[in-house]
Amino acid sequence: MTEQKLQETTKVKKVYRKVFRKRPFFTLMHFRLVAFLAVLGPGFITANVDNDPGGIFTYSQAGAKFGYALLWTLIPTTIALMVVQEMAARMGVVTGKGLSDLIREEFGIRAAVFTMLVLGVANFANIVAEFAGLAAGMGIFDVSKYLVVPAGAALVWAVVVKGSYKPIERILILFSFTYFT
Repeated sequence: MTEQKLQETTKVKKVYRKVFRKRPFFTLMHFRLVAFLAVLGPGFITANVDNDPGGIFTYSQAGAKFGYALLWTLIPTTIALMVVQEMAARMGVVTGKGLSDLIREEFGIRAAVFTMLVLGVANFANIVAEFAGLAAGMGIFDVSKYLVVPAGAALVWAVVVKGSYKPIERILILFSFTYFT
């Protein structure tokens, strides 16, 4: 080997050692954190899915009327939600099919169409409640609902049509952390 090639090889080895030092603790902790956040993302967003204007309105009304008398219902409700979410996730992973496909295969086309129509009506009502909450919330700051609701609808449309999953997931996780305060 020539002198110049030996020096270049030595330089490369030094740079390699400097950049890729073995840090087992950092690597292990980094791996664990990334794995935890990968699992946390969708589940954390799903857990906060009911904290919308309609839900908060209902919670505050029930709290004002019943106080702590219904607090015990959180335990069976949480268990039921966990079971349903786990079951839905397993069915989706194992079969690779959505809810409508599974209903159609098991109960027929009429049941699938009826179920999807009911879900469509429920989702539409939820969207109306979301925009009503947006209008009411911005009304506190004296912003016209005729300006805010179309702007909010345009923003949602742009995010759904033009956006990608990863940045939206990160934004929703960031918003979900506000529930810890």
